[in-house]
Amino acid sequence: MEKILVTGFQPFGGESINPAWEAVRQLPDSIAGANVAKVEIPVVFGRAPQAVEAAIKRESPTLVLCVGQAGGRAKITPEFVGINYADARIPDNDGKQPRAEKIIADGPAAYFATLPVKAMAKAMNDAGIPAEVSYTAGTYVCNDVMYGLLHTLATKYPKVRGTFLHVPFATEQATHMPSGTPSMSISTMTEGLKRALEAALEHTTGIDATGGTTH
Repeated sequence: MEKILVTGFQPFGGESINPAWEAVRQLPDSIAGANVAKVEIPVVFGRAPQAVEAAIKRESPTLVLCVGQAGGRAKITPEFVGINYADARIPDNDGKQPRAEKIIADGPAAYFATLPVKAMAKAMNDAGIPAEVSYTAGTYVCNDVMYGLLHTLATKYPKVRGTFLHVPFATEQATHMPSGTPSMSISTMTEGLKRALEAALEHTTGIDATGGTTH
């Protein structure tokens, strides 16, 4: 039986919750016949990708999806690329704030998702859940995790597929934010993750769908 590993971050930046973990932990224990392992990881450069790698070693998944918060985005966004670059606007939860540093000194400039991100976005949109492919995972701990995950898979677990996915602020977070701040209910995020994972299991390669950006 296949196994899915899904990770979500602890709160950071002064927030009391992180919708990534709240959505992940509400996922069912089985999706499309695959068992689901759910793991909370720290918002800390270096330690977060290490926690993901430890979970991969422990759980032996065939598919890995790491989930983080992208405040300001209105849609759920599967990520296409992770870059070998850390540049933190704010300190992480251990107080570390790397500036213009490589994540892995001798690593490639970038890694591309090995999950079908277009199919995942389409499955969510088809279910009425706003989603689109993102071509930047940022330069904070989310990108640190995405790049670290894909490096680990490429060098140690080449048969395992994976990527990163961002969710918006949760609705309850938006209550103390400026008017017009995009948000989404955690239950909708969880359903979106479920649909995305179903698509990832169904499609071992990408689909031919309109995508990309004009900016």
